[in-house]
Amino acid sequence: MNRPYMKNDLIFTLFILTVCTALSFVLFHLVPENNTNVVLVYILSLIIISRWTQGYKYGVFAALFCVIVVNYCFTYPYFKLNFTLSGYPVTFLEMITIALITSTTTSRLVEQSSIIAERERQLAEAEKEKMRANLLRAISHDIRTPLTSIMGAATSLMNQDSTCTDKERAELAAHIYDGSEWLLHMVENLLSVTRIKNNSQSLKMNPEIVEEIVSESVERIQKRIPDASIHIEIPGEVLMIPMDAILIEQVLINLLENALTHSHSTQPIDLIVDHNENFVVFHVIDYGIGINESEITQLLNGTFDNSTLTVDSQKGMGIGLSICKTIIDAHGGAITAVNHDTGAEFIMHLPKGEIT
Repeated sequence: MNRPYMKNDLIFTLFILTVCTALSFVLFHLVPENNTNVVLVYILSLIIISRWTQGYKYGVFAALFCVIVVNYCFTYPYFKLNFTLSGYPVTFLEMITIALITSTTTSRLVEQSSIIAERERQLAEAEKEKMRANLLRAISHDIRTPLTSIMGAATSLMNQDSTCTDKERAELAAHIYDGSEWLLHMVENLLSVTRIKNNSQSLKMNPEIVEEIVSESVERIQKRIPDASIHIEIPGEVLMIPMDAILIEQVLINLLENALTHSHSTQPIDLIVDHNENFVVFHVIDYGIGINESEITQLLNGTFDNSTLTVDSQKGMGIGLSICKTIIDAHGGAITAVNHDTGAEFIMHLPKGEIT
């Protein structure tokens, strides 16, 4: 029984006893020749009170109250106390015993529940610490790669003599720019996921047209990767769903960038949007090397250990995908990854929700 409106155990006890007394009068009026129903109602009230109050005193008080009221109101002579009647000491002892047993059992259940809740909290904290450590480890690897490239290119520029051609200088400057841009992109991702985890209410959920979100995402990824080839399929009807547009664009950009950068796709990347009764579904499909089946779950959860990868392959590996999952989870959706015959596919579900 749930007690959301009870101020304390005493009010709850009095409320239950009042309700049971009123019910007992109704039953006694309907079947005056048999007060067994009345006794059963009070036993039920005693169990409820003992179960949903702390300690023993409320159960003992309720047992005493029940014995007195049954004797006074529902036993002949009515509205007079008469404890000389046969069986009343036994009835009183039975009710006290019920109250004590129920209260003891309840106390143990509460204690066990507290222990279980504490263990679950500790396990959750341990899991958070593990994910935090994995994320920090992955970030350390990912940051080291572009920083090493930037420092190397900058050193080369500083040490170049007058024999360095303009083309070589431009290439070194391009390396510095690319590394800096990637670092900025990763910082934006990390800031976004931190904002979500620290305050779930910070999502700016507004009705957005899916086609516009897709168009903006593709336009931004093509500015970042000018030679990106992306094939888009969108339903003819207008799809509008509630979302944080900036974060969903970031998810699509991350998925497209991973497909373009890491898949070694031999064909243009497919970005396909369809929908059903409850969800709008985004498919990002590449035609490359696919994903190791044992690593798919780790990539999405941010627990992937990229320390064994080569410098070129580890850049951005796993972090972007785990951030995508965090963003989609915050929207009440889901993201999964699967391999197909000639590559990999990421599938993102966003709930249609209610447009207000």
